[in-house]
Amino acid sequence: MDGEEIRKIVRETNYVTWRRQGGWDPLVITRAEGSRFWDSAGKEYLDFSSQLVATNLGHGNARVAEAIAEQARSLAYAAPGFATEARARLSQELLALLPKGLDRFFFSTSGTEANEAALKIARASTGRQKILARYRSYHGATAASISVTGEIRRRAIEPLQKVPGTVFAPDCYCYRCPFGLTYPACGVACAEYVDYQLSREGDVAAMIVEPVVGTNGVLVPVPEYLPRIRAITKRHDVLLIADEVMSGWGRVGEWFAVNHWNVVPDLLTTAKGITGAQMPLGLTATSSAVHAKFQDTYFPHGHTYEAHPITLAPGVAAIEEYRRLGLIEKSRRDGEYLLARLREIAPKHRSVGEVRGLGLFAAVELVKDRTTKEPFNSEEDKRAGRPLVVDQVTGAMMKEGVFCIGWVSHLVLAPPLIVTRAEIDHGIEVLDRALALADQHATGG
Repeated sequence: MDGEEIRKIVRETNYVTWRRQGGWDPLVITRAEGSRFWDSAGKEYLDFSSQLVATNLGHGNARVAEAIAEQARSLAYAAPGFATEARARLSQELLALLPKGLDRFFFSTSGTEANEAALKIARASTGRQKILARYRSYHGATAASISVTGEIRRRAIEPLQKVPGTVFAPDCYCYRCPFGLTYPACGVACAEYVDYQLSREGDVAAMIVEPVVGTNGVLVPVPEYLPRIRAITKRHDVLLIADEVMSGWGRVGEWFAVNHWNVVPDLLTTAKGITGAQMPLGLTATSSAVHAKFQDTYFPHGHTYEAHPITLAPGVAAIEEYRRLGLIEKSRRDGEYLLARLREIAPKHRSVGEVRGLGLFAAVELVKDRTTKEPFNSEEDKRAGRPLVVDQVTGAMMKEGVFCIGWVSHLVLAPPLIVTRAEIDHGIEVLDRALALADQHATGG
């Protein structure tokens, strides 16, 4: 098929996620390698967001691809009640990598499913119903995971699909503090308020957090926040679930983001980078104490594709590649370089409110007015399909061959961990030019 035929068939027969279906005219991608991909016209693009913050190893890692092929030839499928070598090998690797104490694993095929399992496990193991989540969060699209999502994607579906029992807590978002306070004089009120909530709410099974918030702005917590949340949840006998679907696998300069603060949750969920996104694999890891609740009690969960051998084998290969290429340390070093370059160009643009990030995970928040911090657009604008300033910026970048995620009023920069300094420089130069479009709409200094 040529590009136009592919585009026409896909556009006329498929749904596309999280947008109005009318007007969708997808770019046809034909191949990808390293930090780049090509469209059907042969145009090359720098992938400055790892697609959906997923291709941490870059596109087309040969060792991971070969692991998929080898597993397909030897054992393409086994029902989840059987043991396989791929399952044993990945479990061994995870025991060595995950925070100590997370040593029981449930394998699925996506981050959404990983969170769905975690929420069910938390509720079933504690006998309690409520989940404490945060407003600037996204945890997935299935019934329970969307119910603990704080942003527009929950509100869009809430009348149709909702698991009751979610309570929302304030965000650790210093740029827009929900209490109007300033760190450190605030005393980390966003964490202390969780203590207040748990003291009065009752029937709370777990709190779920993205240690570094992903789609909703790459929010990096202050140093005291996560240790304080861990202490509060322990004191109230509430499980802590760390959603590391985006922040895991070297993205923030550690195998897992919680390692930055020496926090060990009761459950940890992840996906995306676990195979470099070359196969769909989700993981829900729990402590032995959580697992012990089901030793003599029915475990109420499962999937046909749970622990699918072809998804597990590339997980082992991906871990070997992260180590071989030194990507965890590289993410730390290059992340500092990325942030330095962003902070270098930010003062030139009156539309840039804040630059923030950790490792190769950064955000540029766009504002109409730097003084008032008024954003260009709202979540309701996104839902209604109104024109967004951030889309003008990402569109201009695409014209110059750089793909970058834009969400409501910020950009998410998350290149593959194999990215070169020259590629970072190129992406920043293109971003610098594209931000001029946002500056035209800014009204403040």
